[in-house]
Amino acid sequence: MTGCLGHLKVLDFSRVFAGPWAAQLLADFGAEVVKVEHVKGGDDVRRMGVPHLGADGAPTGETSSFLSMNRGKRSVAMDLATPEGQALARRLIEGADVLIENFKTGTLARFGLDPQEVAKINPRLVYCSITGFGQTGPMAHLPGYDPIFQAMSGLLSITGIPEGQPGAGPALIGYSISDITAGQYAVAAILAAIAHRDATSGEGQFIDIALLDTQIHAASHMAMNYLSSGKLPRRNGTASQITCPWQAFDCADRPIMIAIGNDAQFRRFAAYLGLPELADDPRFATNLARVQNSEVLVPILAAELIRRDADTCYGELEAIGIPAGPLNSFEDTFRMPQVVERALLRDLDHPSAGKVRYIANPVRFSGAEMPPPRHPPLFGEHTDEVLGELGLAPDEIDRLRAAGVVR
Repeated sequence: MTGCLGHLKVLDFSRVFAGPWAAQLLADFGAEVVKVEHVKGGDDVRRMGVPHLGADGAPTGETSSFLSMNRGKRSVAMDLATPEGQALARRLIEGADVLIENFKTGTLARFGLDPQEVAKINPRLVYCSITGFGQTGPMAHLPGYDPIFQAMSGLLSITGIPEGQPGAGPALIGYSISDITAGQYAVAAILAAIAHRDATSGEGQFIDIALLDTQIHAASHMAMNYLSSGKLPRRNGTASQITCPWQAFDCADRPIMIAIGNDAQFRRFAAYLGLPELADDPRFATNLARVQNSEVLVPILAAELIRRDADTCYGELEAIGIPAGPLNSFEDTFRMPQVVERALLRDLDHPSAGKVRYIANPVRFSGAEMPPPRHPPLFGEHTDEVLGELGLAPDEIDRLRAAGVVR
């Protein structure tokens, strides 16, 4: 067994982001993951993102998005719309522990691969479906992408520049947060279902994950502001709506992020700025008071910080235990000694892209090494290998390939 999940076999029937992200996390933890792609073009994400450039600066045929979501998998290409493709899928399912899919609701039922049918051939299977709106409700049949769920979940009502300021309005979170969030929930649910299976007589189950549901739930601490007070949270730029000061401030050369988490920190911060009296002012002495009077307090703090150099300020605040940090670009981030020490940026060899830098899984286990990752697979790279493991002879695989059932 390699890694914590080396005993698990996972079938990844999903495409684009949420499902592939979940399957990649399971692969990082040691699971054997087979990515099942359509014979015509494979996963759409192979054509999303920016072209990955080789050492010579030329496109390699790979994309940033596919490389970021499919590490650790083997790729099999088959046509599930054909009876022979469906039969192959069932044979794969017979030996699997987990199936992840994100087709529109009802699609796999047309192929005889819905949870009820699959349970007849593998009752131990944990079957995880990830869709935009879930398996029930009036919107269950609809497709959707990340910005739709950022909008519908209420997330965009709390992002962006506050009303009344230049450029006021929502700001889309700069990555596919709804997909990644759903993928994380899926992994947690899958592992919970595996634990349930192991604690029972081998009972598998169906997991229904919706991007809308998970994005709403992930914003619970902000939604609870409304449920608790009846007042809707507002757009607040970089500032927190429950803690103050907790936002980006302009220094003389560039911005810095400052996050004061308690009253003792604020007292040290006020003294650092040469304004110790602020900590004794009833308007600012407690966090609740500071939040209520932020329109008065923040300009006072900003007037002092704008006189200081960002790097000097960051170093001095760090020395007195005040949480602060630079507003980095990714280039800055990957150069940070902390990030370098944690080995988050690593290299792997890819058959068409050469040496590829990737961001390693951030989890560190004390008792199990993560396996060396497989490169994100070429389209259909492992079809012969995986079908051979099912017992198909080379001439049979060649016949299926000639018929367009596999690639």
